[in-house]
Amino acid sequence: MTVMSCPSPNHGPRRDGARPDMVVIHYTAMDSAAAALDRLCDPEAEVSAHYLICEQGRIWHMVNEEMRAWHAGAGRWGDVTDVNSRSIGIELANRGDHPFSAPQMTALEGLLRGVMARWAIPPARVIGHSDMAPLRKSDPGPRFDWRRLARCGLSIWPDPDPAGPPSDFLADAARAGWHPPADCADPETAVLTALRLRFRPQASGALDMMDRAIAADLAARFPVDPMPRTA
Repeated sequence: MTVMSCPSPNHGPRRDGARPDMVVIHYTAMDSAAAALDRLCDPEAEVSAHYLICEQGRIWHMVNEEMRAWHAGAGRWGDVTDVNSRSIGIELANRGDHPFSAPQMTALEGLLRGVMARWAIPPARVIGHSDMAPLRKSDPGPRFDWRRLARCGLSIWPDPDPAGPPSDFLADAARAGWHPPADCADPETAVLTALRLRFRPQASGALDMMDRAIAADLAARFPVDPMPRTA
């Protein structure tokens, strides 16, 4: 796996001595990796990520992992509200409306293995931008293969039991990490949208037993576990 250096000026120190304990995956929503690289390294854009992976599997390293890149913005995962200070950001060159290429996914898997090993990040803390910012963000989107990452031990996948006992959808989702935006008028729809985008992208309509079963399974097997925040 070849990683090319392309430093971005858009970064700063992680706040309050934080260390990265999660990974956030994005798509660029741009027409090319070159255009995305230019934007992520443009000081006027004030955005960045630690890594960018193109469709052919090339990886650019833009911000050192010890530093705080500007990729996540407003949002929350579990009790973490400054996600930039607690995460590694990985951008995938993709408009969001087409599949992710095999070379790109292979490169992502190799990169994730290294990042997760260096920082002792568990699979449950590899998330999408849409997971931590329901309704505000939709990346990496419905075409991203989360199940493939889970099979490699690089993320998680639910094993729901729709015939299980009744559950509290929002409470279970929160226990697994998902929270609605603070000013959200319809918390259930916000969290349901994020959960379905990740695990049931073809589903539609009102909250159903499968949604409840997915949230219950994730809460039982992968509850958010507050990680150490300082070195």
